[in-house]
Amino acid sequence: MSRSQLGQLFPVGRALQLLREFFRLQAAGGIVLILAAAAALALANSPWDALYAHFRHFELGVHAGAFALSGPVEWWINDALMAVFFLLVALEIKREMLSGQLSSFAQMALPVLCALGGVIVPALVFASLNRGDAPALRGWATPTATDIAFALGVLALLGSRVPLGMKLLLSTIAVVDDLVAIVIIAVFYSHGLQSTWLLCAGACIAAMALCNWRGVRNLIVYLLLGALTWYCVLRSGVHATLAGVVTGLMIPLRGGTEEDATLDGSPLEQLEHALHPWVAFAILPLFAFANAGLSLRGVSFAALGETVPLGVLLGLLLGKPVGIVGTALLARAVKLTSLPDGMDVKSLLGMGLLCGIGFTMSLFIADLAWGGAHEELKNAAVLGVLCGSLLSALLGGAWLRMTLRRR
Repeated sequence: MSRSQLGQLFPVGRALQLLREFFRLQAAGGIVLILAAAAALALANSPWDALYAHFRHFELGVHAGAFALSGPVEWWINDALMAVFFLLVALEIKREMLSGQLSSFAQMALPVLCALGGVIVPALVFASLNRGDAPALRGWATPTATDIAFALGVLALLGSRVPLGMKLLLSTIAVVDDLVAIVIIAVFYSHGLQSTWLLCAGACIAAMALCNWRGVRNLIVYLLLGALTWYCVLRSGVHATLAGVVTGLMIPLRGGTEEDATLDGSPLEQLEHALHPWVAFAILPLFAFANAGLSLRGVSFAALGETVPLGVLLGLLLGKPVGIVGTALLARAVKLTSLPDGMDVKSLLGMGLLCGIGFTMSLFIADLAWGGAHEELKNAAVLGVLCGSLLSALLGGAWLRMTLRRR
């Protein structure tokens, strides 16, 4: 029997080839994220909802002598695996600031201003609808962040219509967005600080800084110190994912000289390339699966009229594009910056709508703001995040398809 006949009978090779081609798509991460969220919603509203709840609350523990750490699966995903996501975010931010789109004032002016406008206006929209309600106002930052995987996934589906300048601007806005979100989490969502553990975390960070200064390029050293930093930060009362941010910023990015150049790239680039598929196709889908499972039993469209879900929805759908487009036009009017090549006001509006896809970071902040003590507010916010992100994706994608010419 020939190889082609075997391939017809056992099309495993062809399936693997198609799978490899799928994972090379720019939209693949966003597609997997959507599927994970859809699966969570389907299970949470099916006869197997108890099985889904059991998965989220199943206790896992690590025990080694006197060391013990345990918690439900949802906690391990949100506090441990998401620290790896924030590690990758920090690597991207550091690379962009040292050698990329944020390395000069001319390059960073427009995306930084747009990102700030896209954070402030949605927060004001949410706060205006929830003023006077202290528990609800804890989640003011929920509609302020952009989900880069979803947004770039929608752009990828538009193909050659999208100018390169729009992709770069959207990517850079999302990077600055993440940086602002990290600051917000550190300042507003840390509680019960323990000075002893903070000092221990500081000692680990100092050790990483010393390694960086001494030119240590072995990633294992940084990752071990980063894991220890994560545990100390966890015990300190600061949200543990911030340890991933600090670790990422300490990993060296060296390049530009023959002495620093290697065939494998810098330690930062090596780790960034190694982590990206794990984050895109494992950690973020797991996060979506564990956090997007909102039970819709008894929920009606009228529920979106309540202040928390409506504040999140309008913050994403209206606040984001108004903040981003308004800031960009103001900066252009005072001749502080200009729009990238290939972009006009119409395409800027479409990109602003896509920035209203908040999903991952919005769900994460909602969990920090209301998880546990105000579960009903968290569920209301999740409803707003899902509806706001979906509408932003549909309207932004449709608007850009109408206004961008095929290239």
